[in-house]
Amino acid sequence: MSSIDRFSITDLVKKNPQLSEFKAIIESVFYENHVQPVNSLKEAYQLAAESPGTIVTDIPVYQPEKLDIPADAKVLVDNCGEIVGRTAAARRLMNQDTIDRKKYAALLREAVYVSRDRTFYRSQAVVGLDEEFMVKANIMVSEGYESLLYSYLLNFQIVNHSWRDRYRQSKAYPETDLFLFVDPEWRHPEFPQGLALFDPDHNVAAVLGLRYFGEIKKATLTMAWTIAHRSGFVSCHGGMKQFQLPDDRTYTMAAFGLSGSGKSTITLSNHGNKYPIKVLHDDAFVVSHDDGSSIALEPAYFDKTQDYPMTSEAVKYFLTVQNVGVTLDDDGRKVLVTEDIRNGNGRTVKSFFSTPNRVNKLSEKINAVFWIMKDDSLPPLVKINDPVTAAVFGATLATKRTTAENVSPDVDLKSLVIEPFANPFRVYPLAEDYEAFKQLFFTHKTDCYILNTDHFNGKKVTPQITLGSIEAVVEGRASFEQMGDMEDLSYLVVPEYQPDFNDAAYVEKIKQRLAVRRQHILANQQEASGFNALPSEAVEVLDKLIQSL
Repeated sequence: MSSIDRFSITDLVKKNPQLSEFKAIIESVFYENHVQPVNSLKEAYQLAAESPGTIVTDIPVYQPEKLDIPADAKVLVDNCGEIVGRTAAARRLMNQDTIDRKKYAALLREAVYVSRDRTFYRSQAVVGLDEEFMVKANIMVSEGYESLLYSYLLNFQIVNHSWRDRYRQSKAYPETDLFLFVDPEWRHPEFPQGLALFDPDHNVAAVLGLRYFGEIKKATLTMAWTIAHRSGFVSCHGGMKQFQLPDDRTYTMAAFGLSGSGKSTITLSNHGNKYPIKVLHDDAFVVSHDDGSSIALEPAYFDKTQDYPMTSEAVKYFLTVQNVGVTLDDDGRKVLVTEDIRNGNGRTVKSFFSTPNRVNKLSEKINAVFWIMKDDSLPPLVKINDPVTAAVFGATLATKRTTAENVSPDVDLKSLVIEPFANPFRVYPLAEDYEAFKQLFFTHKTDCYILNTDHFNGKKVTPQITLGSIEAVVEGRASFEQMGDMEDLSYLVVPEYQPDFNDAAYVEKIKQRLAVRRQHILANQQEASGFNALPSEAVEVLDKLIQSL
């Protein structure tokens, strides 16, 4: 995307006359006198290391010179308070008809006004790592939260000399830069859990009263995905990798799931080094409708630390860490207490060095999409043989909440929820995503599977079973059997995980889970806004499956 110079306001207005009050409010504050620019990762590191709430550990950063941070840089720890996950209830979308725009515009004006008594820092990053899709993101963070800014500039690609040139040469789209205002100190009695305001039509957002780094990461991706959606791409919250097989063959797969579903484990696994593997990313990418190629949006990884004790090789690639403990080892060095001992959802920004086979673009079309679900009515791997059915199951992806999300105490984390395409960050009508994925299955002949990473027949579906099932598909040795009388579904034959369609209780469980999906679609079709409505064919697909049982 070609740059619209943010220092040339006249030029910006000429190129984008459809400015909104929210864009005018948010962008203007970036140029106030209390806002200081941060132009390098070295500067961002120093600010973060000196911030009062930061813990500078004695763990050295791996190859800091290649990351353009100080040679003696250490892993930095920054911990939140009560809330250590994303707060979906805080999100407000200004492009919805039911929203009171005047109310939130007034609230936002006051929020930026009272910020003038404090120092803020601003910087720029690139979202999208190939010239076919790049977006410039401007971020502004209040003093005392320098670690958030540093993690942000590590997670995305800071605009340095070489990336500024690449950005200028990138493909142009009729879009302006992203602007993100972040003030974790903001408080309002009506919004005790904070507020995340989005004006996706004009590429601006404000994250207020929220300290968790994942909020500003996903706010940025929300806007970048929206631009991609408008620009001829399928926006994907998932992981993608490519297997390098014998005879110069490749197999490219995408796995879609919420945090904690196994998405990163599946994407980043090297499968015992059986074959070379290229990794695009484990969280965010876009797929071109035109040629089926895929582009990563971030260079780094925002990974859970639950499975990484200090003895883990993964710790070598940590850059910053959030919501973990720190202790002294036998030599008096400050080291990490991970494995979610302090709290759930400990996190790290991990460098791209953790995947030496990392690429920013895959030109080959996707061979298969895998919907990752936590639904114990399903065997470990199910193949969907019809493109429309594949899109319907993506739009009714069934999973469970995890510690990555801040939900009310009365929410049962074991109960199934529907999260379309595993993307709770969508800010445009669901039917548009549905049609985009359906086009992917039809036009590019992409296969579709469901991976159940929960339990089946009372047995946990282990990562070994999941990865082995994927390998069987990739290597062309998978043996499938039709799921009862459901013609569009078949399951991978896996010992000890066989469905029994002669068991009335099991058949009833499948019917109930299909009915949950059906009811979810019907409920959304009754919404006045139509924001989450799907075409009638989605219900017809599920009716056909239920009636065949």
